Amino acid sequence: MRDRSVTHRRILDAAYTLFYRNGFARVNVDQIAEQADVTKRTLYDHFRSKDELLTAVLELQHSLALARFEKWGNRSAPTLPEMIDRIFGDMARWAAMPRWAGPGFTRFVMELADMPGHPARAIASRHKAAIEKWLGEEFERRKVKSPTARAREMVLLIEGTATLMLVHGSQDYAEAAGVLQRVCCAVERVQGQIVQRKRRTPPSILIGVIERRRAV
Repeated sequence: MRDRSVTHRRILDAAYTLFYRNGFARVNVDQIAEQADVTKRTLYDHFRSKDELLTAVLELQHSLALARFEKWGNRSAPTLPEMIDRIFGDMARWAAMPRWAGPGFTRFVMELADMPGHPARAIASRHKAAIEKWLGEEFERRKVKSPTARAREMVLLIEGTATLMLVHGSQDYAEAAGVLQRVCCAVERVQGQIVQRKRRTPPSILIGVIERRRAV
């Protein structure tokens, strides 16, 4: 059973490498079998079709990617700015790697745009939603005001950053996105503090402040 699981993973890794590098449509089963160093018969013993293989590839990549996000929250990032810097810093390093071609999930969905019922698209949607949910929970844990809204902003920045880094070949967009997200969180925090102070201030004092401003 162990040998079978090793072969299974080798096929998945080979398929992801080729799908990511060349695109789903331009890769055939013979190429995947050669990359994985298995026979075509062995490949079909594990996966009934190329579509089923892509679905399994994305399931695996979903688990790996989510684990990376969780490390960003758990490892040596005690403050929110440090966590944000860690995420966009790693994105910049990722984009600087040879043959980087953007986020795999996004690329596969675009390639399958005319196949809305393809299982791979459902997995990609679930993956993006899981990342957004994790970010919302992480923001909430770190006492960020409106954590769900901040998570939505964050995933928009992540997707936009990846696209612009790919288009322009520049990692500067990751730094700019990190700065923008930190500013948004800081502004929201300051606004929340102002609201809290107003709630704690007796009405008579607030009226006095308003009257003095009018007099000025």
